Amino acid sequence: MSAFMGSRRRDDLASRPWTGRKRHYDLFKELTVGTLVIGIAVVALSAVFGSPDDRGMTLATWAKAAPADFVATATAELGRTSDSATYGPPYTRTQGASQTLGPIDLQSFSGVRIPIDTANDFVIRPLASVPTAQSAVALWRAAGTAQQTSWTDAYTKALAKAPGGSPTGVAAGPYGPVPALTGTLLGMARSGSLDGVIRSEGGFAGLDVTRPTLFLGDGAYFNDLAATLHLSGDQWGVMNETGDYPGQSWLWLFSLWYQIPAIGGAPNADVLAVGLIGLLSIALVLVPFIPGLRTLPRLIPIHRLVWRDYYAKRGTALRSRPRAALDDA
Repeated sequence: MSAFMGSRRRDDLASRPWTGRKRHYDLFKELTVGTLVIGIAVVALSAVFGSPDDRGMTLATWAKAAPADFVATATAELGRTSDSATYGPPYTRTQGASQTLGPIDLQSFSGVRIPIDTANDFVIRPLASVPTAQSAVALWRAAGTAQQTSWTDAYTKALAKAPGGSPTGVAAGPYGPVPALTGTLLGMARSGSLDGVIRSEGGFAGLDVTRPTLFLGDGAYFNDLAATLHLSGDQWGVMNETGDYPGQSWLWLFSLWYQIPAIGGAPNADVLAVGLIGLLSIALVLVPFIPGLRTLPRLIPIHRLVWRDYYAKRGTALRSRPRAALDDA
């Protein structure tokens, strides 16, 4: 019974009124001074060191820097074989594309909220307003799915055999309107108009950049550039700055699981990582209710080192109180 009473006295410590030293604290003054100091420091450091951010990548930048990769990617979009075309929810209804954890299919819970048809959204529809591409667009639309697939497959193989993957080095073959479509799209991208056309498909004012970002992500140039700038996710943090700048340190627990081969190499790595973080979060919430864990602060009283002044004064005060008062506490 005495052990129980002693434990109860320790548990009631937080509910006791503060009897230590008090001092005036001006929160508004601290906020004002802190904002001014930090603001001046940010402006000064930015003027000296600049910003680590690079210019945003666009379809025009890609088409000018790596035209062969652009054409190869546009061909994959036409053939609906790119990563975006086979991604699954929330973009496509590709069977078996979603990541699952046993019978749980988290990726499909929300359904296809942003439907993407890569052939139409990235190639055919943007070219519909280009006069020189009208015959090629009409020929493509008149063909069946099997014929379209045959054209894109043949052109994809021909691009792979061409020197440097350049469309100019492709030998003649049964490619249908594919060379004309991808060539005109390349010119449209280089002029900068393709970015605006595809972004306009995302809604009012073209603020939704989902489609151009997916198009960029399907190509090798964008991914190679991300790896060069250390943005491929193999460093600590989940979201890194461009260059050799690390990501947010508090996100290390998320990226940790991807560094474990059994998880990072799994086809459902994202679901496993999210599931593990969910379990750990639940365990953290339940710490006060888990026997053994909740008593760790008493067994390992590190907090007493942090608040040693308080506990020293409290111990002195308790020793000076009569025994009856201690029992009542």
